[in-house]
Amino acid sequence: MEKMIKQEDFLNNLFALLEETFEKPRGIYLDKDTALFQTLETVSSQEASIPVGGKCASLAAQVAHVTFYLEVLERYVVNQDSSPADWGEIWRTVEKVTPDEWETLKGKLNDAYNRITKMLHDNEVWNDDSMGGSLAIVVHTAYHLGEIRQALCVLKK
Repeated sequence: MEKMIKQEDFLNNLFALLEETFEKPRGIYLDKDTALFQTLETVSSQEASIPVGGKCASLAAQVAHVTFYLEVLERYVVNQDSSPADWGEIWRTVEKVTPDEWETLKGKLNDAYNRITKMLHDNEVWNDDSMGGSLAIVVHTAYHLGEIRQALCVLKK
């Protein structure tokens, strides 16, 4: 007998994980006040511009990369655009940011997140691709959140 998960249960957990990762921890896996948007509000443009370690990207590049990831996924889902993405461009080009550029980067991330969550809320067909893709957003962003938070530990010493 094939075991099935209720779509409602999956979606409740998915949106709880997205909220935890981006907006406000519920205690699923993050500590209080450590979600991505909360963390980024504590970072100045000066801090966002510092490459952490010898071969690491700046925090600004981390934010631009997460945004790029969401936008590539969105293009694929909305427009079936599977054209190759230049995943290395951001790492090669995003370094120092002014205060205005930093606010713009954070705003673009917020906008992309809002579009993605709306797209996921509106999705009527949940299959392997949509379930895997939505969970990949959580996992990928959580990884970069960890990179950002680790870098801040070094920067704010």
